[in-house]
Amino acid sequence: MPDKRLSVLLLALALILAGCAAEKKVSEKTTPKPSKEIVIGVTDKITELDPANAYDFYTWEVLNNIMGGLMRYKPGTTQLEPYLAESYEIKNNGTVYIFHLRKDLKFADGTPCTAYDVVRSIKRVMKIQGDPSWLVTDFVKDVKALDKYTVEFDLKKPVSYFLALVATPPYFPVSPKYDPDKIDPDQTAGGVGPYRIVKWVRDQELILEANPYFFEKPKTDRIVIRFYKDATTLRLALQRGDVDIAWRTLSPVDIMTLKKDPNVKVYEVPGAFIRYLVLNLNMSPTNNKLVRQAIAYAINRTDIAERVYMGTVEPLYSLIPKGMWSHLDVFKKYGDGNIEKARELLKKAGYDEHHKLKLVLWWTPTHYGDTEKDLAQVIKEQLEKTGVIEVQLKSAEWSTFVDYERKGVMMMSLLGWYPDYLDPDDYMTPFLKSGSNKWLGNGYSNPKMDEILEKAATTTDIKERTKLYEEAQKILAEDVPIIPLVQGKLFVVAKKNIKGIELDPTMILRYWTLEKIEQ
Repeated sequence: MPDKRLSVLLLALALILAGCAAEKKVSEKTTPKPSKEIVIGVTDKITELDPANAYDFYTWEVLNNIMGGLMRYKPGTTQLEPYLAESYEIKNNGTVYIFHLRKDLKFADGTPCTAYDVVRSIKRVMKIQGDPSWLVTDFVKDVKALDKYTVEFDLKKPVSYFLALVATPPYFPVSPKYDPDKIDPDQTAGGVGPYRIVKWVRDQELILEANPYFFEKPKTDRIVIRFYKDATTLRLALQRGDVDIAWRTLSPVDIMTLKKDPNVKVYEVPGAFIRYLVLNLNMSPTNNKLVRQAIAYAINRTDIAERVYMGTVEPLYSLIPKGMWSHLDVFKKYGDGNIEKARELLKKAGYDEHHKLKLVLWWTPTHYGDTEKDLAQVIKEQLEKTGVIEVQLKSAEWSTFVDYERKGVMMMSLLGWYPDYLDPDDYMTPFLKSGSNKWLGNGYSNPKMDEILEKAATTTDIKERTKLYEEAQKILAEDVPIIPLVQGKLFVVAKKNIKGIELDPTMILRYWTLEKIEQ
């Protein structure tokens, strides 16, 4: 009897152990595991991989993933925090900033990065004088290494948002492999960041792998970015499973369709993104203020928001986006599609049905997505509704379009803006301050505007700054070198098993937080 009882107990124990083993085996089989690769599809393009000259938002996104600055925005927030620096000090009434670097910084090939590399990179930007160089040269008198791990900035004047400036690509330390004296557009050596480039075929594919020397390991080892010709092709690639994430830029129709797809999730990015029309003051007839004001009267933003974007954007009546402090609806005085007032000003400028105003409007077909052609066509229709204006439409691919913009050869052009740093100044100075706006190529310069923006940048009192930016916006609406159109959200669409999409008003997709869970 005791032997039988023991046998039963031993049998029961064996069954329990076998069950545990089986349960463990099933658990091991069904527990989701992170994937080592995520594929992102975009319709956008990289202009050049050199932060000394790159000044478009998508390229800045890539640079933010293969490089980094002394400061950064904490992912998912608008809060600045030290990144390549451990800490910082502010001295001499805000004219001296001292950054203490981490001691484990290395470039993607394992070469140590020190304060001397930070100084070399920033002085390179100042020397080359590329499009975004004003973010440094307008503010920095000198930058020097106090020792191997300490960088000192001597500013021309106090700058209330200097820490935000330091978080932009012109301040990123770059590999010594970059040409020291000229723009190096195809250089893939990168800087100090979570990823390094292992392959780049322009306008086709970019492959990033985790930088083994970086102090923060990305969630995913390999990021593949594929470039698509249009939004429809990108949407189909997502639905076929060719990409895990569709980003920049799907059309409103695609967004509506994908919101009904149970296999994907649509994320809305907070909207500090604006669209606007640039008018060339160095070219006739847009060098005539009456003509520019007439164009402003003829534009109908509500019509644009509904017909072109299906209500996914809202009308914008200033360059400073709605919801940001100091915003004023200064273009509301022009109304939306005030045709009679437009005709009245055109008559004053010498134009009528027998002597029409002839304009050329430029647009780019892929950078802003498939809606761009429609936007150009709707604006043409709105202007021609006056009966006094004839509009010729022309287009150019993004790299050519940017080159034409810089050279000032386009009479009217459609552009968009994503923030460099989260401050009203970033929606004013790059467009309206002499020198800082050279990338626009429209020749706008107003000494009064320069004086106001200079004062606003150095004033620390937010009430005083608000008054100054409000005054600047009123001058903008009078001079009309640029006409704001709409303010929009961006949308990113991902498979349901993609985690770690952290969105904030910087609108930069951080690849190192992304994770794909395999079932």
